[in-house]
Amino acid sequence: MELKSMEASRETGASTASGYPVLVVVAIMLLIIGYEVALAPYPSAFMLIAAGVFFAFLTAGFYMLQPNQATVVTLFGSYRGTDRNHGLRWVWPWMGRKKVSARANNIHSDRIKINDKRGNPIEIACNVVWRVRDTAQATFDVDDYREFVNIQIEAGLRTVGSRHPYDDIEEGETTLRGDGELVNAELLTELNDRLKVAGIVVDEAGLTHLAYAPEIAGAMLRRQQAEAVIAARAKLVMGAVTMVEMALEKLSEGEIVHLDDERRAAMVSNLMVVLCGERETQPIVNTGTLYNH
Repeated sequence: MELKSMEASRETGASTASGYPVLVVVAIMLLIIGYEVALAPYPSAFMLIAAGVFFAFLTAGFYMLQPNQATVVTLFGSYRGTDRNHGLRWVWPWMGRKKVSARANNIHSDRIKINDKRGNPIEIACNVVWRVRDTAQATFDVDDYREFVNIQIEAGLRTVGSRHPYDDIEEGETTLRGDGELVNAELLTELNDRLKVAGIVVDEAGLTHLAYAPEIAGAMLRRQQAEAVIAARAKLVMGAVTMVEMALEKLSEGEIVHLDDERRAAMVSNLMVVLCGERETQPIVNTGTLYNH
């Protein structure tokens, strides 16, 4: 037996009316009832009953819509359109009505623990701004669209977080910590793809918390410190080599002193020690020569 796929709903306009003209008719009904009860010498029971029934019929069709709200109209379970006109509205009383907010909603997700691309456990959380775009899909295509949004936000965050490493070990690799804008854009695309089935659109999405899990935070901090020390050392050595080259070139160009290979090697060694050493240098007075101390 072949199973049919779910039919996607699409929002259409509903045939509703402004409630203000109907409100005038209701006021007239009240005047008629009041006249029959208080002023008519011989009140007509038929008139009172008819006016009362008509009054109840009209008032049952009123509903109010504020800006950025919508009402999904149904007839015995069949979708009959969505009314997005705010103010006092009126529809036939036998039509079903369900209000759906089209305003922006802000969700700050809980911190969840996932494994990044390299398998390191990390903690991650995000903030998402979403709203209902298609009220028919939000009402009929998912059971509870708010709960659906919450679950898909967590699922999308897990998916995007596991695609990238936390930090960069290899050059040119997109990382969660170093490429926030790219990761946020990817998260926005991922959530919109997941939530379009419910008629939901995500306007903003971004990471609000990112850290290594407590069980490896200490080890990763030591690794980051080691990398920082190595980078500083590499920069220091490169700078020292450049300064030694400049010193040798200036001495040779100005013919200040003539250095053979052995003296040149000794000078380079001394300059590298002075420039790269962590401790202050102690001057030593050489009273002899390089070859005979």
